[in-house]
Amino acid sequence: MTRPDQATAPRTWRKPPFIANPVLRYGLWLVVIVYLVWAFGSLPFNWARISEGLPRAARIFGGGFPPSFERSGLLITGFKESFQIAILATLMGVALSIPFAVMAAKNVAPKPIYLLGRAVIIISRSFHPVIVAILFVAAVGFGPLAGILTLTIYSIGFVGKLLAEEIEEIDWGQVEAMKAAGAGYLATLIYAVFPQILPRQVGLSMYQLDSNLRASAVVGIVGAGGIGGTLMNAFGRYDYDFAFAILLMIIAVILVSEGISGWVRKKIW
Repeated sequence: MTRPDQATAPRTWRKPPFIANPVLRYGLWLVVIVYLVWAFGSLPFNWARISEGLPRAARIFGGGFPPSFERSGLLITGFKESFQIAILATLMGVALSIPFAVMAAKNVAPKPIYLLGRAVIIISRSFHPVIVAILFVAAVGFGPLAGILTLTIYSIGFVGKLLAEEIEEIDWGQVEAMKAAGAGYLATLIYAVFPQILPRQVGLSMYQLDSNLRASAVVGIVGAGGIGGTLMNAFGRYDYDFAFAILLMIIAVILVSEGISGWVRKKIW
Protein backbone atom coordinates (compact mmCIF):
# COMPACT_ATOMS: atom_id res chain seq x y z
CA MET A 1 0.00 0.00 0.00
CA THR A 2 1.39 3.46 -0.98
CA ARG A 3 2.12 5.80 1.91
CA PRO A 4 0.84 9.43 1.73
CA ASP A 5 4.35 10.90 1.59
CA GLN A 6 5.23 8.60 -1.33
CA ALA A 7 2.07 9.53 -3.23
CA THR A 8 2.81 13.25 -3.09
CA ALA A 9 6.56 13.02 -3.82
CA PRO A 10 7.46 14.62 -7.20
CA ARG A 11 8.62 12.32 -9.96
CA THR A 12 11.45 13.38 -12.24
CA TRP A 13 11.85 12.19 -15.83
CA ARG A 14 15.27 11.18 -17.03
CA LYS A 15 16.15 10.84 -20.66
CA PRO A 16 16.97 7.20 -21.43
CA PRO A 17 20.53 6.60 -22.64
CA PHE A 18 21.17 6.17 -26.36
CA ILE A 19 22.63 2.70 -25.65
CA ALA A 20 20.72 0.94 -22.88
CA ASN A 21 23.32 -1.75 -22.18
CA PRO A 22 25.89 -0.16 -19.81
CA VAL A 23 28.61 -2.63 -20.75
CA LEU A 24 28.26 -1.78 -24.44
CA ARG A 25 27.94 1.96 -23.71
CA TYR A 26 31.08 2.24 -21.60
CA GLY A 27 32.87 -0.20 -23.86
CA LEU A 28 32.31 2.12 -26.82
CA TRP A 29 33.66 5.05 -24.79
CA LEU A 30 36.75 3.01 -23.98
CA VAL A 31 37.25 2.12 -27.65
CA VAL A 32 36.96 5.80 -28.66
CA ILE A 33 39.50 6.88 -26.02
CA VAL A 34 41.94 4.13 -27.01
CA TYR A 35 41.60 5.08 -30.68
CA LEU A 36 42.22 8.78 -29.99
CA VAL A 37 45.34 7.97 -27.96
CA TRP A 38 46.59 5.66 -30.71
CA ALA A 39 45.80 8.19 -33.49
CA PHE A 40 47.63 11.06 -31.80
CA GLY A 41 50.53 8.81 -30.87
CA SER A 42 50.97 7.43 -34.39
CA LEU A 43 50.83 10.75 -36.27
CA PRO A 44 54.31 11.94 -37.31
CA PHE A 45 54.47 15.30 -35.54
CA ASN A 46 57.81 16.99 -36.13
CA TRP A 47 58.07 19.05 -32.95
CA ALA A 48 61.45 20.47 -33.93
CA ARG A 49 60.06 21.84 -37.17
CA ILE A 50 56.99 23.15 -35.38
CA SER A 51 59.17 25.05 -32.91
CA GLU A 52 61.19 26.48 -35.80
CA GLY A 53 58.01 27.50 -37.61
CA LEU A 54 56.62 29.59 -34.76
CA PRO A 55 59.10 32.45 -35.33
CA ARG A 56 58.31 32.36 -39.06
CA ALA A 57 54.59 32.56 -38.29
CA ALA A 58 55.24 35.52 -36.00
CA ARG A 59 57.23 37.20 -38.78
CA ILE A 60 54.38 36.67 -41.25
CA PHE A 61 51.75 38.07 -38.89
CA GLY A 62 54.06 40.91 -37.94
CA GLY A 63 54.63 41.78 -41.59
CA GLY A 64 50.90 41.78 -42.22
CA PHE A 65 50.15 44.65 -39.85
CA PRO A 66 49.13 47.24 -40.65
CA PRO A 67 47.32 45.91 -43.77
CA SER A 68 48.02 47.80 -46.98
CA PHE A 69 45.12 48.99 -49.14
CA GLU A 70 47.29 50.98 -51.54
CA ARG A 71 46.57 48.68 -54.49
CA SER A 72 42.81 49.03 -54.22
CA GLY A 73 42.45 48.50 -57.96
CA LEU A 74 43.59 44.89 -57.66
CA LEU A 75 41.23 44.37 -54.72
CA ILE A 76 38.23 45.73 -56.58
CA THR A 77 39.02 43.75 -59.74
CA GLY A 78 39.50 40.50 -57.81
CA PHE A 79 36.36 40.86 -55.73
CA LYS A 80 34.32 41.88 -58.76
CA GLU A 81 35.37 38.68 -60.50
CA SER A 82 34.63 36.63 -57.36
CA PHE A 83 31.13 38.13 -57.17
CA GLN A 84 30.49 37.34 -60.82
CA ILE A 85 31.69 33.76 -60.37
CA ALA A 86 29.58 33.24 -57.24
CA ILE A 87 26.38 34.73 -58.66
CA LEU A 88 26.56 32.92 -62.01
CA ALA A 89 27.47 29.62 -60.37
CA THR A 90 24.61 29.97 -57.87
CA LEU A 91 22.04 30.74 -60.56
CA MET A 92 23.18 27.85 -62.75
CA GLY A 93 23.62 25.43 -59.84
CA VAL A 94 20.23 26.15 -58.27
CA ALA A 95 18.47 25.95 -61.65
CA LEU A 96 20.08 22.56 -62.38
CA SER A 97 19.57 21.26 -58.85
CA ILE A 98 15.76 21.43 -59.14
CA PRO A 99 15.38 18.73 -61.84
CA PHE A 100 18.05 16.59 -60.21
CA ALA A 101 16.27 16.95 -56.86
CA VAL A 102 13.01 15.77 -58.45
CA MET A 103 14.86 12.83 -59.99
CA ALA A 104 16.43 11.97 -56.61
CA ALA A 105 13.15 11.99 -54.64
CA LYS A 106 11.87 8.45 -54.37
CA ASN A 107 8.23 9.48 -53.84
CA VAL A 108 7.91 11.33 -57.19
CA ALA A 109 10.44 9.54 -59.45
CA PRO A 110 10.53 5.98 -60.82
CA LYS A 111 13.24 3.72 -59.47
CA PRO A 112 15.67 4.00 -62.44
CA ILE A 113 15.32 7.80 -62.54
CA TYR A 114 15.73 7.93 -58.77
CA LEU A 115 18.98 5.98 -58.91
CA LEU A 116 20.30 8.22 -61.70
CA GLY A 117 19.43 11.41 -59.81
CA ARG A 118 20.99 10.12 -56.59
CA ALA A 119 24.13 9.10 -58.47
CA VAL A 120 24.53 12.60 -59.94
CA ILE A 121 24.08 14.24 -56.53
CA ILE A 122 26.45 11.82 -54.80
CA ILE A 123 29.15 12.36 -57.43
CA SER A 124 28.72 16.15 -57.17
CA ARG A 125 29.20 15.98 -53.39
CA SER A 126 32.06 13.49 -53.39
CA PHE A 127 34.92 15.89 -54.12
CA HIS A 128 36.09 19.10 -52.51
CA PRO A 129 35.68 22.20 -54.73
CA VAL A 130 39.47 22.64 -54.87
CA ILE A 131 39.88 19.19 -56.46
CA VAL A 132 37.11 19.92 -58.96
CA ALA A 133 38.67 23.32 -59.69
CA ILE A 134 42.02 21.69 -60.48
CA LEU A 135 40.29 19.37 -62.96
CA PHE A 136 38.42 22.21 -64.66
CA VAL A 137 41.55 24.38 -64.79
CA ALA A 138 43.27 21.53 -66.59
CA ALA A 139 40.25 21.14 -68.91
CA VAL A 140 39.30 24.74 -69.79
CA GLY A 141 42.36 26.68 -68.63
CA PHE A 142 42.95 29.35 -66.02
CA GLY A 143 40.26 31.92 -65.40
CA PRO A 144 36.71 32.45 -64.13
CA LEU A 145 35.13 29.80 -66.38
CA ALA A 146 36.79 27.05 -64.36
CA GLY A 147 35.53 28.66 -61.16
CA ILE A 148 31.96 28.95 -62.47
CA LEU A 149 31.87 25.30 -63.54
CA THR A 150 33.38 24.19 -60.24
CA LEU A 151 30.90 26.05 -58.04
CA THR A 152 27.99 25.00 -60.27
CA ILE A 153 28.83 21.35 -59.61
CA TYR A 154 29.27 22.15 -55.92
CA SER A 155 25.84 23.85 -55.81
CA ILE A 156 24.11 20.93 -57.51
CA GLY A 157 25.44 18.50 -54.93
CA PHE A 158 24.44 20.54 -51.88
CA VAL A 159 21.14 22.12 -52.96
CA GLY A 160 20.00 19.03 -54.87
CA LYS A 161 20.45 16.73 -51.88
CA LEU A 162 18.53 18.95 -49.45
CA LEU A 163 15.76 19.68 -51.94
CA ALA A 164 15.33 15.97 -52.67
CA GLU A 165 14.92 15.29 -48.95
CA GLU A 166 12.42 18.17 -48.73
CA ILE A 167 10.37 16.72 -51.60
CA GLU A 168 10.29 13.33 -49.88
CA GLU A 169 8.75 14.99 -46.78
CA ILE A 170 5.95 16.97 -48.49
CA ASP A 171 2.26 16.64 -47.62
CA TRP A 172 1.08 13.92 -50.00
CA GLY A 173 -2.56 15.00 -49.73
CA GLN A 174 -2.09 17.84 -52.21
CA VAL A 175 -0.50 15.47 -54.70
CA GLU A 176 -3.38 12.99 -54.38
CA ALA A 177 -5.89 15.83 -54.84
CA MET A 178 -4.20 16.89 -58.08
CA LYS A 179 -4.11 13.32 -59.35
CA ALA A 180 -7.78 12.86 -58.46
CA ALA A 181 -8.59 15.95 -60.53
CA GLY A 182 -6.88 14.35 -63.53
CA ALA A 183 -3.69 16.44 -63.51
CA GLY A 184 -0.64 15.10 -65.26
CA TYR A 185 2.81 14.56 -63.81
CA LEU A 186 4.19 17.99 -64.74
CA ALA A 187 1.11 19.85 -63.49
CA THR A 188 1.28 17.92 -60.22
CA LEU A 189 4.88 18.97 -59.75
CA ILE A 190 4.15 22.63 -60.51
CA TYR A 191 0.98 23.05 -58.44
CA ALA A 192 1.34 20.44 -55.65
CA VAL A 193 5.07 19.82 -55.08
CA PHE A 194 6.94 23.02 -55.90
CA PRO A 195 4.74 25.37 -53.78
CA GLN A 196 5.53 23.25 -50.71
CA ILE A 197 9.30 23.42 -51.20
CA LEU A 198 9.50 27.06 -52.37
CA PRO A 199 10.38 28.57 -48.94
CA ARG A 200 13.10 25.97 -48.48
CA GLN A 201 14.34 26.61 -52.01
CA VAL A 202 14.73 30.33 -51.34
CA GLY A 203 16.60 29.72 -48.09
CA LEU A 204 18.93 27.20 -49.70
CA SER A 205 19.63 29.56 -52.60
CA MET A 206 20.62 32.37 -50.25
CA TYR A 207 22.84 30.06 -48.22
CA GLN A 208 24.46 28.67 -51.35
CA LEU A 209 25.25 32.17 -52.56
CA ASP A 210 27.05 32.83 -49.26
CA SER A 211 28.90 29.54 -49.58
CA ASN A 212 29.91 30.24 -53.18
CA LEU A 213 31.25 33.66 -52.21
CA ARG A 214 33.55 31.97 -49.72
CA ALA A 215 34.47 29.14 -52.07
CA SER A 216 35.25 31.52 -54.94
CA ALA A 217 38.17 32.86 -52.91
CA VAL A 218 39.44 29.32 -52.30
CA VAL A 219 39.22 27.97 -55.84
CA GLY A 220 40.99 31.07 -57.12
CA ILE A 221 44.13 29.87 -55.36
CA VAL A 222 44.45 27.05 -57.91
CA GLY A 223 43.79 29.37 -60.86
CA ALA A 224 40.00 29.30 -61.12
CA GLY A 225 39.60 33.08 -61.10
CA GLY A 226 38.54 35.52 -58.42
CA ILE A 227 40.34 37.13 -55.52
CA GLY A 228 42.05 33.87 -54.57
CA GLY A 229 44.61 34.25 -57.34
CA THR A 230 45.50 37.74 -56.14
CA LEU A 231 45.83 36.43 -52.59
CA MET A 232 48.12 33.59 -53.68
CA ASN A 233 50.32 35.99 -55.65
CA ALA A 234 50.59 38.30 -52.64
CA PHE A 235 51.79 35.47 -50.41
CA GLY A 236 54.16 34.29 -53.13
CA ARG A 237 55.80 37.73 -53.24
CA TYR A 238 55.99 37.90 -49.43
CA ASP A 239 53.66 40.87 -49.67
CA TYR A 240 52.01 40.07 -46.35
CA ASP A 241 50.47 43.49 -45.67
CA PHE A 242 48.53 43.35 -48.95
CA ALA A 243 47.62 39.69 -48.33
CA PHE A 244 46.16 40.58 -44.94
CA ALA A 245 44.22 43.43 -46.54
CA ILE A 246 42.66 40.87 -48.90
CA LEU A 247 41.79 38.58 -45.97
CA LEU A 248 40.13 41.45 -44.12
CA MET A 249 38.12 42.33 -47.22
CA ILE A 250 37.00 38.70 -47.58
CA ILE A 251 35.76 38.72 -43.98
CA ALA A 252 33.97 42.04 -44.53
CA VAL A 253 32.28 40.81 -47.71
CA ILE A 254 31.06 37.63 -46.00
CA LEU A 255 29.70 39.64 -43.06
CA VAL A 256 27.80 41.95 -45.42
CA SER A 257 26.44 39.01 -47.43
CA GLU A 258 25.28 37.31 -44.21
CA GLY A 259 23.43 40.46 -43.19
CA ILE A 260 21.79 40.86 -46.61
CA SER A 261 20.74 37.21 -46.76
CA GLY A 262 19.24 37.41 -43.27
CA TRP A 263 17.29 40.53 -44.24
CA VAL A 264 15.98 38.87 -47.40
CA ARG A 265 14.87 35.77 -45.48
CA LYS A 266 12.96 37.91 -42.98
CA LYS A 267 11.20 39.76 -45.80
CA ILE A 268 10.23 36.51 -47.52
CA TRP A 269 8.90 34.77 -44.44
